[in-house]
This record gives sequence, C-alpha cells and structure tokens, in this order.
Amino acid sequence: MSLMVHNFVVHRLSLADDGKLHFIPRASCFEINTQIETLSQQLHSAFNSKPGKGVGGFDSESASTFAPSLKQVADNELTFLDFSVNSGNLLLETLVNDAMVESGFLIFSHYEHLATEYLLVALIDTKQHIAVNQDLNLDYSQYLELAKMQLALRIDMTQWKITPEQFRYISFIKGRMGRKVSDFFMNFIGCEEKVDVKQQNKQLMTQVDDYLAEQVSEPKEKDDHRGSVANYFKQQLAEDSDVSIKELAEILPRDNEHSFDFEAFNAQAEQPLEPNFQPDRSMLKSLAKFSGSGGGVTISFERKLLGERVSYNPHTDTLMIKGIPPNLKDQLLRATKSEQD
Repeated sequence: MSLMVHNFVVHRLSLADDGKLHFIPRASCFEINTQIETLSQQLHSAFNSKPGKGVGGFDSESASTFAPSLKQVADNELTFLDFSVNSGNLLLETLVNDAMVESGFLIFSHYEHLATEYLLVALIDTKQHIAVNQDLNLDYSQYLELAKMQLALRIDMTQWKITPEQFRYISFIKGRMGRKVSDFFMNFIGCEEKVDVKQQNKQLMTQVDDYLAEQVSEPKEKDDHRGSVANYFKQQLAEDSDVSIKELAEILPRDNEHSFDFEAFNAQAEQPLEPNFQPDRSMLKSLAKFSGSGGGVTISFERKLLGERVSYNPHTDTLMIKGIPPNLKDQLLRATKSEQD
C-alpha cells in the first residue's frame, strides 16, 4: 500500500433531542492496522476525486486555534489525540457561533503518501445498511458515506513546513451548496483561500485553445495536442500531482523562431494562471468535447467533428449536424410521423 498512516481517530458530532449539537470524543486513537490503512486510502481517494476544490493557507489574522495546535503536534508538544479533541470542540463552537447544524463523524487522518505528509479532516455522515444473514434474519449496520464527502479539507504538512510562503498547502471541498456550507469549515481551521481551482482549470482550457489557434493551423494537429494535454491531466490526477504550466509548455508546440512557448504565452496574459494548481477531473471532458445545455436543449459532440459533421454559423446562431445518431434519428422520425398522422 502506497499510504502509511501515522495517526487516525474518529469523534462524533451528534444532534440531541433538545436540538443542541454535542461533541462526543473518542478516548484514544485507533491502533493502526490493515482496516485503518484501507479506510485512510479510501478517504484519500474520495477526497482526490472531488472536483472544484479550493486552495489556500492559514490566515495569520484568524482567531482559530487550529493552526497553533497543529504546530504543537508537529513540534511534539501536543499529542495527536488531544489536538483532535481540541479541534472537535473548536468545530462545535464554530457551528454554534455560525448558527449551523451539521452532524456526523469527525475524522482525523494523519498519513504519508508519495513522500508527502498529510492531515485530512472530514465530517462524514453514515447510512444504514441492511443485509440478510445465513439464518435469513436482517442485520442492520452503519457505514460511512465516503462518496458523498462534502465537508473535508487536507493539509499538505510537508509544504506547510518547508514552503509556507506559497500559501497553497490547504485544499478543501467547496461544499454542496456553494460556499455557504463550507465557509464554517474554513473558519474552523482559519483558512484563507488563494486559488479557485475550478476557475484556474477553466481558464487553462481557454488559454490552451487560444495558444493552439496561434501556433497550429491544421484541425487534426490541434486535436492531437489537446489529446496530449488530456493525457497529461490523467497522469497528474493518477499521481495526485499539480498541473504545471512549465510542464505543459514542454508538451505543447512552440514557435522555435522566437522561442515563444506556452509558459511565455501565459505570462503575458491579462490574468496569468498560477504556476501550479490542482487538476480538475471535469476539465478532461472539455478537452475532448463541446457540450452545453439550456432552454431544454442539451448538446454534446467530439471536438474533432466541428467543421466536418458539425458546423456552426455565428451570424445566425445555428448549428448544423450531418449524420444524426441512429437512435435520435429514429425518435425524430417517429415524432414527425405521429404529427403528420
């Protein structure tokens, strides 16, 4: 297993009958075994799979005691269990102050992955599972809904210790209802956002298209280069690594006569991209396809078809498709026939 767990503990935030939230701490950290390593790996993978994460660092002006306590852990002045209990009480206080009600299991996972030390903190709910046993009786159990992880953040402890000035060692999920839900989680640890990862990825796709429009004239060659960028994205996602503008410049074509590459193209942009940022899995689709929806219409087609089977007229705002998919054609023919009858 590529992941080595140092500390792992779970506490609980529970809503009592009186309508008040209560923090229920665990008395000790879990003993590290195969089950805990597997769960930590699942948490790590679930967090990585979430699109549109934000990036930032600890706000020096925040009143949160999370960062000072975490530093005490790093300096061996505070046990991990005491830190997690203090943090749980701090989260409860933040929720009460922000008039928010969130319950579930508060997980602290401290581990190493690919020579990088991480702390992942997540508030995850459970779902009841019903199974039929050998005696044909029903067994009820609870399991963590990792796939629905929404309130979670991860601190790159290695980067925080070595290059804190880069201010990009904390990544967090933005929440299921925009920023409102995740704001209290950021306030809880005293995090200030620096990079909007989803916006950076969208801007990158635009800049890649603009750059290829200047460097390449043949449509097929443009598609080939977009494919190279897509492969690079897949590799970075698999390795849990950032997208690097410098590395992309080595993949994309360049004007050898003027030594003008994608890195230089980005530098002269009105709002240059960050040198490094997390890749967004959803952006892979935009490299391969055009898609959009609105007004009851949803359209998606491969980029390479534009100018061949698909043509767009900006003056009349019309899209012409040659060779309609058989299943769609069949539906249209039936609809047309029924109208005529």
